[in-house]
Amino acid sequence: MNVVFLSPQYPPQYWHFCRALRERGVTVLGVGDTPPWELRGELAGALSDYVHVPDMERHDALLRALGLLVHRHGRIDHIDSLNEHWLDAEARLRDDFNVPGMRPRETQWYRSKSGMAEVLEAAGLAGPPGVLVRSRAQVEAFAEEHGFPLIFKPDIGVGAEMTYRVDSRQELERALARLPVGFVVQRFIRGRVTTFDGLTDREGNVIFAVSFVYCDGVMEIIREQQDVYYYTRREIPAALRELGTKVVQAFQLRARFFHAEFFETPEGSFVPLELNLRPPGGFTTDLMNFACDVDVYRLWARVVAFDDVSDFSYRTPYHAAHVARRPGRSYQHGAAEVPGLLGPALMATPPVPPGIAQVMGAPVFLIRHGDEGELMRLISLVQRRSG
Repeated sequence: MNVVFLSPQYPPQYWHFCRALRERGVTVLGVGDTPPWELRGELAGALSDYVHVPDMERHDALLRALGLLVHRHGRIDHIDSLNEHWLDAEARLRDDFNVPGMRPRETQWYRSKSGMAEVLEAAGLAGPPGVLVRSRAQVEAFAEEHGFPLIFKPDIGVGAEMTYRVDSRQELERALARLPVGFVVQRFIRGRVTTFDGLTDREGNVIFAVSFVYCDGVMEIIREQQDVYYYTRREIPAALRELGTKVVQAFQLRARFFHAEFFETPEGSFVPLELNLRPPGGFTTDLMNFACDVDVYRLWARVVAFDDVSDFSYRTPYHAAHVARRPGRSYQHGAAEVPGLLGPALMATPPVPPGIAQVMGAPVFLIRHGDEGELMRLISLVQRRSG
C-alpha cells in the first residue's frame, strides 16, 4: 500500500503518523517544502521516499512530485496531511490520480463556515445564527434582529485569525466602513469553548473520542494575550457525546480525525460551532495519548491500512493539559524550576514552533492528573505571576 503524506514535517510530532504507517507495512511517501537534509532523523527513517517541493502552493509542482512517486512506486492508495491548510490540495491530487477520499466538490462544505452551517442546519443541528456578508443593508438587518455583540470571522479560515467582536452600533459602523466581503457574521453566544475530538473508522463510526475544555475562546486568548491552558475531561457529557456524534455523521466522515467545536452555555447546553477535518492543533494528539494511555498515531495508521479495529477499546483515567506561558512575562517560578515542582504529573516539555507559540504560548508544559482539582492547582502553579 502506497500512502502520500503531504508536509510530514509539520507539526513536528507528525512524524509519529509516518512511523506508525511504516510499522503496518505501508510504503510512506513524503512531499514537503523542507529540504531532505533538514528532516528529523525519525521522519526520514519512516519515509520510503521523499520529494522536496519548495513551493507547495503551486499545484503543478505537487502534480509533478506525485507523478514522480507513481513512476517510482506505482499506484497511490491514500493521500493525507492531517492539516487543514492542505485540504484543497489533497482533494485536487485525489482527483488527478483517482485516489479514494474527499474530492474538490466536497471541500467547500468542510472549508467554509457557511458551508458547514448549511450541512448542520440540514441535519437539524443548527449553530449560532449567522449570514455570509453580502451587503451593508444585510448586516445592519442582522444586527437589528439579533442585537450585540456580534462576531465577524473569515468564511474560510483556521482558528481565530482575523476574527473580531463588535459590541455596539458605533463599532459596527467602523466594521462596515470597508464591507468585509468573504466574512461571516454570527450572533455572539455566551459560554465556554469545548470540543468533541476523535477518529472515525472506514464505516464512519466514532471509534475514539475525547473532549477538551478551554480557558477561553481562541479569539479572546489572542486578543488579550492570555496565558493559555486547556485540558481533557475524564467524562464526556452524554449530551455532548450525542450531539458530537450527530455532527460527525452529518458530514459523513470516513477514516478521518475530526475536531468539532461547541459552545457550552451557562445552562449546560451545547451549541455546535464548526467542524475541522484534522486532529486538534498543537500538541493535542499527545494529550489524547496521555489522557487515555493509548497511541492515536498507531490507531489512525491501523484505520488507513484497512486493519480490523473492532478490538480497540480505551478509557480516560486522566485529565491531560496543555499549560503555557507568554514570552517576556515574569512568573513566580522560573521555567527551569517548574519541572521539579510538577513532579510525575509532567509528561513533556516539547519545543514550540513559532507558528504555534504565537497563539498557544511558550514554553509549554504537558501534564496529567486523575483529579481535576489537583490539575487546576498545578496549572495555577505554572502560570502564577510574580509580584
